[in-house]
Amino acid sequence: MRKVAVSIGDLNGIGLKIALLAHEKIKKIAKPIYLINEVMLKEGAKLLGLSIPKDFEIYEVGGVFEIEPGKISARSGEYSYISFLEGVKLAKKGKVSALVTLPIHKKAWHLAGIKYAGHTEALRDIFKKDAIMMIGCDKLYCAFFTDHIPLKDVPLKIKKKKLKRFLIDLYRNIKEEPIGVLALNPHAGDGGVLGDEEKKIKKAIKEANREIGYEIFRGPLVPDSAFTPKNREFIKYFVAMYHDQGLIAVKSLYFEESINVSLNLPIVRTSVDHGTAFDIAYTNETPSLQSYINAVKEGVLLSEKRGSYTI
Repeated sequence: MRKVAVSIGDLNGIGLKIALLAHEKIKKIAKPIYLINEVMLKEGAKLLGLSIPKDFEIYEVGGVFEIEPGKISARSGEYSYISFLEGVKLAKKGKVSALVTLPIHKKAWHLAGIKYAGHTEALRDIFKKDAIMMIGCDKLYCAFFTDHIPLKDVPLKIKKKKLKRFLIDLYRNIKEEPIGVLALNPHAGDGGVLGDEEKKIKKAIKEANREIGYEIFRGPLVPDSAFTPKNREFIKYFVAMYHDQGLIAVKSLYFEESINVSLNLPIVRTSVDHGTAFDIAYTNETPSLQSYINAVKEGVLLSEKRGSYTI
């Protein structure tokens, strides 16, 4: 059974509760190692009124602070970042097959002086690689050519050479087909009347297919009809030109099931696709465990595709 490092996320949020409640199911999928120290684990479990499973294996992450349920704090932000970095180190050394991240709060990272907007941006910098963000579930996945940037900057980022490289890297990571590529403009530009970025998208698709030697990519697809049930019968993977273009479809259809996957990196990293849910943290309300369970499953699957623990 493969070992999976689990970074604990923001301890003021729902991450620890999810880890404790899902442990019995997770240990049937992988051997989880939770990146938290004993003091913080005991404090969090006490606040939650939950017992700690005897086989809840931890990897000591330094730092002790007072958990403040539902509050944004620099201390909790810093701890979630350190937990994440320790997971990256374990994955880099081949000590675990995958890193699964529980939710952090971007504002808490900011308050802690962390320069990254989130996990994906940090991973890009750590590995000096163009990490690909892909979000979804086994029914629908969407990869994002651009992600956390202002909408006004998206057209400027669409370059044929860069998009071609993105498409090829995506296919080599997931080895799935066909992959639908969305247009940027309404009606796929309507022959240039509504924009001409589709010319570059079309050329990138054509050249990527030629280099791979097979018609993997389809498009540019009209964005407003790409995710219809009929299309999704034969296309499960899509490329969106910008963040919300794909996420509106994914989250409308599969909000509780979807996960976040970082591709094109020397390690396997998956994550829940939801936030810290401060409004229900340490309350009697039980958060959904499905995204976390799916993230662990996908982490194991991707590591198996790589064939070994060696990173």
